[in-house]
Amino acid sequence: MKLGQMKSPGSRPMRRLPATGVAVFAGLTAITLAGCTAGPSDPETTTPDAYVEREVTDGGTTFMVVDNPGDGATLSYGVDSKITLLEEEVDGSTFAFKDMNANGELDVWEDWRVGASDRAADLASQLTVEQISGLMLFSSHERSPADGLTDAQQTYLSEDKLRNVLNAGGSDVTENVTWVNAVQAYTESIATADEPYVPANFSSDPRSEAQSGSSYIETGAGVSLWPSVLGLAATFDAATVEDFGRVVSDEYRALGISNALSPQIDLATEPRWLRVAGTLGEDPELAAELAAAYVKGFQGTYDEDGTLVGWGENSVPTTIKHAPGDGAGEGGRESHTNVGKYAITGEGLDDHASVFAAATDSLAMMTSYSISLDKDGNPVAGGEVMGTAYNTELMSYIRNDIGFKGAIVTDWAVMTGITDEGAFLGTAWGAEGLTPVERYVKVLKNGVDMFGGVNSAEFILQAYDAWQAEFEAGTVDVDADARWAESGARILTMSFAPGLFDAPYVELEESLATVGSAENVEAGFNAQLNSVVMVKNDGTVAEAAEGDWSDKTVYIPHTYDTGMDGLFGPAVYSEGASLSVEAAEQIFGTVLTDTVELDAEGKVVSETAPDLTDVDLVLVGLRSPNNGNPFSASGQDAETKAWYPLSLQWAPYTADGANVRTTSIGGDVLADGTKENRSYFGATSRISNEADIHAFERAVAAVEASGKDIPMITVVKANNPVVPAEFEAASDAVLVGFGVSDLATLTVAAGLHEPQGRLPIGFPVDMDAVEAQDEGVGEDMTTYVDAAGSDWKFGFGLNYAGPLAD
Repeated sequence: MKLGQMKSPGSRPMRRLPATGVAVFAGLTAITLAGCTAGPSDPETTTPDAYVEREVTDGGTTFMVVDNPGDGATLSYGVDSKITLLEEEVDGSTFAFKDMNANGELDVWEDWRVGASDRAADLASQLTVEQISGLMLFSSHERSPADGLTDAQQTYLSEDKLRNVLNAGGSDVTENVTWVNAVQAYTESIATADEPYVPANFSSDPRSEAQSGSSYIETGAGVSLWPSVLGLAATFDAATVEDFGRVVSDEYRALGISNALSPQIDLATEPRWLRVAGTLGEDPELAAELAAAYVKGFQGTYDEDGTLVGWGENSVPTTIKHAPGDGAGEGGRESHTNVGKYAITGEGLDDHASVFAAATDSLAMMTSYSISLDKDGNPVAGGEVMGTAYNTELMSYIRNDIGFKGAIVTDWAVMTGITDEGAFLGTAWGAEGLTPVERYVKVLKNGVDMFGGVNSAEFILQAYDAWQAEFEAGTVDVDADARWAESGARILTMSFAPGLFDAPYVELEESLATVGSAENVEAGFNAQLNSVVMVKNDGTVAEAAEGDWSDKTVYIPHTYDTGMDGLFGPAVYSEGASLSVEAAEQIFGTVLTDTVELDAEGKVVSETAPDLTDVDLVLVGLRSPNNGNPFSASGQDAETKAWYPLSLQWAPYTADGANVRTTSIGGDVLADGTKENRSYFGATSRISNEADIHAFERAVAAVEASGKDIPMITVVKANNPVVPAEFEAASDAVLVGFGVSDLATLTVAAGLHEPQGRLPIGFPVDMDAVEAQDEGVGEDMTTYVDAAGSDWKFGFGLNYAGPLAD
């Protein structure tokens, strides 16, 4: 396949950026140019001291793999590419390097012995403005790996030079590997002498949570399943979090994913916030320790003994988010939509930021959406009432006070205003009045490098010209070439560090053996077990001496969720047992549930409990009260525009207590100059799974009707804290699982694994306590104390003997 000459957008001339002063790597000797099939590739004539080439195919793409001797880097390149090999003799061994620009010389950026940042700076000095502008792009969600390389992808890869691709599809190994390899072959084919080769860098949001219900699990057969991030925090164990990173990063690389859009390390100081499940809890010290462990596990490569050896072929650079902390949304509302764009971070800013400061080894960071305010409604930093990426003082705080030196990416849709023509989703909070080019220039001045959800380089290229005009006018200190090269080097480091330039292709056979291996699945399930928190136990949960429940009968009530409308479609109704019957049947002999009558649309008409005469145990699942998701615009009625409260209880909650704000802190300035009031005082919550608490009540009534003393274990499937007063007194034992499988919580309930988890966030005594706490400050809420005197605060948990020791 011949290399095609890439055209630059429009009539824009190609530009090369100036060198950045990186010294050329010294000590190279005996460099020679080798053809694609040259080198000692015949096994009969090969010695252990020389590199070996082998041909590999995934059934669609064929590529060469080069195994260097000793600790030398593994290389790969497409059989149809123009990439050739360079050889070097070192201490009697022959090593191979890829000549990726066909100049017959080993450039600094082509030498796998050179550090990633130096390689990145060297290549950034050789790329065109168009190429670096393309590197600044981070694609919108690509949801179908099975489609392979599409025309749209070819367009943004070739015309816009985009290289950072968000893989939001399933985890099917073959679909992912064949897609990734096809894309990598294409990026090789479009490289030219004027525009050097840059591989695609595939990213992913978390896809390994046991209870996420995401398409990653539904579509993909295979990845190991772990607790949610909040569940990892419940282990209180940095080693478990590091192990999670080690295992999951291996699986990511086997899927062709070389960048993680995680961890989400926002401090969960507002318990109603709709993204608490993705955090490491409310305590800054614990969150900081675990955030560092997460980054270490993902970005490291480990040898067969489990020893960290540094960057390598199993490393996945991380993207810590959402700096400087986005867990303080007013009233718990979430900033993906206008409804939740104000966060009351207030005096808690330094605590939120401390978690990010502990994880600055991460190669990338994502900014928060929110406009961060203090208690008086003023910005927490500077005077700009804008989202983080647009707030100059807040971005300076991130770069200078937190000290983050890596690549910074905006969250998705931050470069689009919700009032822009044709905008489906826009989160340029406070910057809606700026033109698109003005937005890019502003965030680039603030030290941002990449733009989430943007496939076209049009406005970035215009921003280049606008920046240069400002430089010539004396309003910025560096010219556009230097500013673009700075971002280019940061972004390219994320590709060089995991060896993506050296070995971009994925071997399907190895991937099939890695993803979801028995060892990985076991590690994930053990972490699930260790994360389960027992908060009440009257002796019902105890070590099972025999470990055999096959002669026991249990009852699990039925429930349903009406769902909520959102940006991506109408409400989705769901119904089923409150805990997995299939999981229960793996442990117990007989599993009973309710007799359920459905109407023609599949919605519940009636639920009737069975006779519990022969039942040995009642198990009730309670999912966190469902207030909606980040795209539900929860907290404001879509038609009337009236505000209503988010709630941590299932029964209707009317917000009329003394601690409910009658005037909100955050609010837009209206056309008449007055400030919008987002107060929900006097309004009532809207919980789509209120049926859960009715299922619990039905189970209690069925036990009473039986006339027997049947123990009841309540399993809270928590995304947020809940108000225990609705269920605690009638429960003999209560377990809390954060994003774990029902099999894990039922295994603990059966006494087959001693609980070890602790609450990573406190559970409130009531909703009045929630209203009284400060959104931006953790551990400042009155927590629930049960009849046994146990305080369900941060860090609480029980084992068989009683409270876990501090």
